[in-house]
Amino acid sequence: MASPKLRAFRERAIYRGLVAVSAIGRRIPLPFGQFLGRTLGRLAWYVAARERRKALANIGIAFPDWPEERRRGAVKAMFRHLGMCVFEIAWLPNMTEALRAKNCVIEGFDRVLERIDAGRGVIIFTAHCGNWEWLSYVTGTFGRPVSVLQRERDSPQMNRYITEFRAKAGVRTIDRGSTASAREMIQAVRRGGILAFVIDQNIRTESVKVPFFGRPALTPIGPARFAVRSGALVVTAYADRLPDGRHHLVFLEPVECTRDDDPVALTARITAEIEAHIRQVPEQWVWMHDRWRERPQWEV
Repeated sequence: MASPKLRAFRERAIYRGLVAVSAIGRRIPLPFGQFLGRTLGRLAWYVAARERRKALANIGIAFPDWPEERRRGAVKAMFRHLGMCVFEIAWLPNMTEALRAKNCVIEGFDRVLERIDAGRGVIIFTAHCGNWEWLSYVTGTFGRPVSVLQRERDSPQMNRYITEFRAKAGVRTIDRGSTASAREMIQAVRRGGILAFVIDQNIRTESVKVPFFGRPALTPIGPARFAVRSGALVVTAYADRLPDGRHHLVFLEPVECTRDDDPVALTARITAEIEAHIRQVPEQWVWMHDRWRERPQWEV
């Protein structure tokens, strides 16, 4: 496992790279940025050997019946996808209502807007599939309150970059480790807005094991507990990139949450919905993440 110093060094390097890409990406047409991103991703397949090996091992766990050639093809496509995500994020501040209509296919968000406009709080669960920052940013452009809970990073510069980037679309970032995070989450729901969680990663927080591609995987339980206690509406949302370069954003039917609901069952259901989506676009999920890693000290 990488030390905190090494993680901080990596994030500083990523931050500098994002600043450089942002200077280019916001000034060029989106299709050209996507082309540059694919080129960057192809290079990363060869250069990032450690991440390539981890991704190949993990996709083998999820799809043991796939031949090696198919797994390698999916991971290669994943690198190209992530490269495109970098340039798309750089371009996103150019987003207008007209460009949103041109570059997005959005399903089900009208139901979410209806609930919010009626004064309800909505909790959105999503995953690191497709371009999740595109999903967050576009959601913010509809003019309703949107907050996102995130794990605070080791690099303050990286935290500031992401927070300021999201704020351009009116999206508020709540740091999970901050002393005010609980109050900010409660306010986000009570005021009638969106609070978003990303729960498809194995992180250092209270977690429960639920099935993910047929194997128990530690998954944060806090978001589901909060949803149950708040009595908010729960929506699973996901994004994927279409072959023509547009982004497909889907918001499933809002589900009423009550205090009698089981947070573990809710976490399992949402994880199953996330898995079903990943199976549709396996090349658009972050396979280098250690999803099935054991963390006994965090299991509850």
